[in-house]
This record gives sequence, structure tokens and C-alpha cells, in this order.
Amino acid sequence: MTLPPNALADLQSTFADRLLLDEPLARHTSARIGGPADAFLAADSIDDLRAVARIAWAHDVPLFILGGGSNILISDRGVRGIVAANRTGEITFDRTTVTADSGIGTILLVRRCIKRGLAGLEWAVGVPGTLGGAVIGNAGAHGGDMSKSVSRVFAVTPAGDVWLSAADLEYEYRSSIFKREPRPVVILRVEMVLCEDDREAIQARADEYNARRKRNQPPGATIGSMFKNPPGEYAGRLIEAAGLKGVRIGGAQISEKHANFFLNVEEATADDVKALVDLARREVLAQSGVSLELEVELVGEW
Repeated sequence: MTLPPNALADLQSTFADRLLLDEPLARHTSARIGGPADAFLAADSIDDLRAVARIAWAHDVPLFILGGGSNILISDRGVRGIVAANRTGEITFDRTTVTADSGIGTILLVRRCIKRGLAGLEWAVGVPGTLGGAVIGNAGAHGGDMSKSVSRVFAVTPAGDVWLSAADLEYEYRSSIFKREPRPVVILRVEMVLCEDDREAIQARADEYNARRKRNQPPGATIGSMFKNPPGEYAGRLIEAAGLKGVRIGGAQISEKHANFFLNVEEATADDVKALVDLARREVLAQSGVSLELEVELVGEW
């Protein structure tokens, strides 16, 4: 436990028994991997997010916002400071403008939009995680990504609440300014502009994307796409060409179905997965001359 006593007192005064100490984060990640958080809070509203952020910043305590637990690899040694699991989930519709809390699940968001005949997010119908995480990482698939829909985001900073435009996010492939340059800001809500289309046509596209995902990607406890696709290439093809498909270290394995997915097949540790990551990078660079860049975020003490 590294929390200053005053910070812990403020957290307990604000959140009472909702605050959990030394909470194993493996319970909250898609790969079921991750050590303990010093302090853990399930934030059910944007007021919760605002309050925990202000306490963290006031005491200079590290704060990590946990979305759906995919696309991250949390160290076996855990995360120092505060981890707030974003469970917010309100959504409003105004014609083609959709405003949603950052904690809403991307799959649920897509389904709600399809029901209203709104197109533009159906590429995410099978993408796990939360809207906030998708915004920060500029999540995408099937030729679409968040940058094509996000108009602005509502966030809390040490100076107060602010609206940030899409231009402020400085989107790049699977990246935003928040991912490249971490800063004290927590996204509370996201405003997106979609377009009207025939509901059955949108659903048909979503069904095809889902079917394609199930054909090509492995089921089970996976983190998500491990590496970004290099320009003009596919990370999975390069890893497979390096002869690493199906390779296993400890309880972690490179998928035999898609080599850019790493699986927890038998009580894998984060160190098992990291060893596979380092092996894949080393072999691909040696055999193809390509330096693979992580899409998954490493979180905690490494």
C-alpha cells in the first residue's frame, strides 16, 4: 500500500465501503490477468469519476481509469495508487447526435444505435471494452474507427470540466494525444455524430462483421490485438511467418487461429505474456526487419 494516509482518508470518507483495498485486478480484465490495486473503486456515475479524480490529483496519487479490461496487460505486481473501474452508462439521442457516458460498453452502444437506424459504429459490434477506452485508443476495425464519429468529449481536468474537440484529440492510427502523452484528464462523456440508414442494412453489416470476427479471432481469455499492424502489413502474418503460431510460455500462448492474439490458456501470469511479447518482437525483427509496436497498453509496475 503506497497511498498517503490523507488520500486514503479522503477516499474512505467519500466512498465508504465501496472502496476496496488490494483488489486483485485479474477479476476485472478480459484475460483474467493482473496483480492488486492499492485502492479500487467501481465508479457508477460521472460524479464518482469526478470525485475520485479530484482526490487523486489533490494528493498527487496515480490514477488509472479501467474500462472493460481488454487491450491492457496489467503487471503481476499490480498498480500503485487508485484504479477506478468506469461503470458509467447513460446515453442520449438527438437525431443523429449520440452522447454517451465514457463507461458504456461499445457493444451495447452499437446495438442501441442500430435499433435507432444510426450507422457509423457498426464496425465495433464485436469489439469489447468501453467507449472511453475506444476513444483514447482510437479503436477500429473493418475500415472504421472512432475518429470518424467523435465530434467532442467532455472531461474533467485539475482546472475543471472542459469540452475537447475532435481536433484536440489529435487522432492517429490506434492512437490519440491521451495515449501518446498521458496527462491528468478523465473523459466523462463522448459526443458522436452518426448518419441515418436503413436499420436492416446496418444490422446486416454488423452481422457480417461479427461473423468475420468469429471466423478469424480466437475465443477465450484474450487481451485483444497485441500489436499494431505495420504499414502495408499484418502483425499476425509476420508473427506466423516467424514460426511462432501456437508457441507457449508458462500459461500464455500465441493463438493458433490468429497469431496477433495471445491467450491465457492455463493461469498465465503477466510475465508469461510479456515474455511472449518480447519473443515475438525479437523474432519478427530478426526475420522480417519489422519492429512491432504494441497496441495493448502495459499497466502497473514492470
